[in-house]
Amino acid sequence: MSDILDKIVAVKRQEIAAAQKRSPLEAVRFDAESRVLTRDFEGALRARITAGQAAVIAEVKKASPSKGVLREDFIPADIAQSYAEGDGQISAACLSVLTDKQFFQGGVDYLKQARASCDLPVLRKDFLVDAYQVYESRAMGADAVLLIAAILDDAQMKDYEAIARGLGMAVLVEVHDAAELERALELKTPLIGVNNRNLRNFEVSIQATIDLLPRVPADRLAVTESGIATREDVATLRAAGVHAFLVGEAFMRAKEPGEALAALFK
Repeated sequence: MSDILDKIVAVKRQEIAAAQKRSPLEAVRFDAESRVLTRDFEGALRARITAGQAAVIAEVKKASPSKGVLREDFIPADIAQSYAEGDGQISAACLSVLTDKQFFQGGVDYLKQARASCDLPVLRKDFLVDAYQVYESRAMGADAVLLIAAILDDAQMKDYEAIARGLGMAVLVEVHDAAELERALELKTPLIGVNNRNLRNFEVSIQATIDLLPRVPADRLAVTESGIATREDVATLRAAGVHAFLVGEAFMRAKEPGEALAALFK
């Protein structure tokens, strides 16, 4: 892992310990298992692709560790509605909401507000390192969770995937290279996120997705993440056979994020 990932994981373990004192695992698990109505995250993506459109997971993201605050006027419900509406023709298929507080200035309430304001399925974007967080994700209303191969071992990924699927949630497993992809393909989830950010030098290139795409089986759905900033980027990726995108920073500074999304994917 990189130094920043090591720091994040350490903070997550502290957060989990504090959360368990407030709400024990048994209580969170009971809450999670009582929430039976999830929205079909994978189905929403595949429906857009079947219709010949790009399947966009639009991110609700206030800040990043490297760029600071991305949007001062940050109202998750309004951002989610804007994404859901788009320009009336092109819009988001799903949402991704940052819930990490210390590094991304996110929050659980942001996910709840975004999901309540529209009908789109919602991914909890955070750094999951304990089963507690998987149950917590469903309890807060998430329809899908992110598992990051770089911070989890094989046993953890399989365990957390099984819990998530048992709760009716989709799983997006994120990889950075061929070795992580091979590990991810041992899971049942069809959703494979390829992060275009190199963990060694932090450079971003959409070529990372293009290079790994031939290794992704036809029954899996590759989702490209990071570095999608121009219509040329989108055209290059779609020409290579990539039709699912997770995009956030490119829209956060726009007055109407949904209109910015539509313009990028026209």
